[in-house]
Amino acid sequence: MRATAVLILAFLGCCSPGSAAAEGRAALIEIQDAIGPATSGYFEKAHARAIESGASLIVLRLDTPGGLDTAMRDIIKVILNSPVPVACFVAPGGARAASAGTYILYACHVAAMAPATNLGAATPVPVGGSAPFPGAPKPPKGEDPLKDKDQDKDAAPADGGDAMQHKIVNDAVAYIRSLAEKRGRNADWAERAVREGASLSAERAVEQKVVDLLANDVADLLKKIDGRKVATTAGEVTLQSAGLAVEKFEPDWRMKFLAIVTNPTVAYIMLMIGIYGLLLEGYHPGAILPGVVGAICLLLALFAFQILPVNYVGLALILLGVVLMIAEAFAPSFGALGVGGLVAFVFGSIMLMDIDVPGYEINRGIIAGIAGGAAAIMGATLYLVLRSRRAPVVTGSDALLGRVVDTLEYENGEGWAMLGGERWRIRSARALVAGQRARVTALHDLVLEVEAIDER
Repeated sequence: MRATAVLILAFLGCCSPGSAAAEGRAALIEIQDAIGPATSGYFEKAHARAIESGASLIVLRLDTPGGLDTAMRDIIKVILNSPVPVACFVAPGGARAASAGTYILYACHVAAMAPATNLGAATPVPVGGSAPFPGAPKPPKGEDPLKDKDQDKDAAPADGGDAMQHKIVNDAVAYIRSLAEKRGRNADWAERAVREGASLSAERAVEQKVVDLLANDVADLLKKIDGRKVATTAGEVTLQSAGLAVEKFEPDWRMKFLAIVTNPTVAYIMLMIGIYGLLLEGYHPGAILPGVVGAICLLLALFAFQILPVNYVGLALILLGVVLMIAEAFAPSFGALGVGGLVAFVFGSIMLMDIDVPGYEINRGIIAGIAGGAAAIMGATLYLVLRSRRAPVVTGSDALLGRVVDTLEYENGEGWAMLGGERWRIRSARALVAGQRARVTALHDLVLEVEAIDER
């Protein structure tokens, strides 16, 4: 009987929840770029797929310079309402969880960092750019800066800034402090990261209890968090993560496409292709291909700009520049409209994504290349126009003046001559003979006035 009981207990032990979890798997989701709508959509779908597949732990490997506030909050909502624990891991070495990444790191059930990584600089910056946000008020000399922190944290900073800036900063401070307090992490440093743009290395972050631990890689992370208790929406969970198989969840084709389209540089290039494609179609009606390609690229660019942090003054300058360059073609101004349009185009391109949101800058080389190409086309067009003005006239009555004719016959003050393979009626003040050459001096009603240039 005793042996039978031992066998039954062993069987029950093998079927216990902890053992089942240990034989399960962890889902790996990666965010390695600026956080935007495509990123949040990918995370939401990958998170849902991981839960449906039965993953007992979700590992979010993070390396981001920051991103958009709305996309960040969408990701955090998924994490806070997740029935499965989410472990955020800032990796590999050299990665960062800056700006929006700091909020996401604070929101996760487990926060870990690889050596030689950093986090912080979480001060919000409004789209369109602004003056630097005011920092935290400076305490009087000798006074504890953390004294009465809870009472003063919503007070307006003492070193200036308008009301809107204070509202944005205070909202961000309250948000990140709520995340820190929910996960039991350093809320005071979180506030400093928002108000002062403070940053920390991985080692200092562990020392100041900003994150939970250091790990070299995902396998090391799973080993170190084994047995840790975390609170999820499904209740308290004890992690049984050691030895879990890791399944990576890649974004689907739609998310990859959106990530490409919403890349600021790609969106800018598509905008230029769209504009110039429609211009070519306008100059050469019926070409079809430039118009079709231009329309598609322009629509994709407008879609991207609706979900990107765009400086609308920059976009308006680009459109003004295009209008001025078009006007130069229809209302010649000796280059004034064209040069003005090119200048507006360049300044608009520089300002288009100049909004201080990390990860959403346009490559300056692309701008220089497109502006240089437009200037070269404009210069070549102006050169051809000026050269054509200096070229001899080859059509119309003026083209006949000065031409040489060969007299065929001449009598009674009139005759016939050959000019350019055609028979022309001629008149001359002096009598001509057959075979004599003469130069055209005027044209009257399809009759050439000529003068002899030799005696033969």
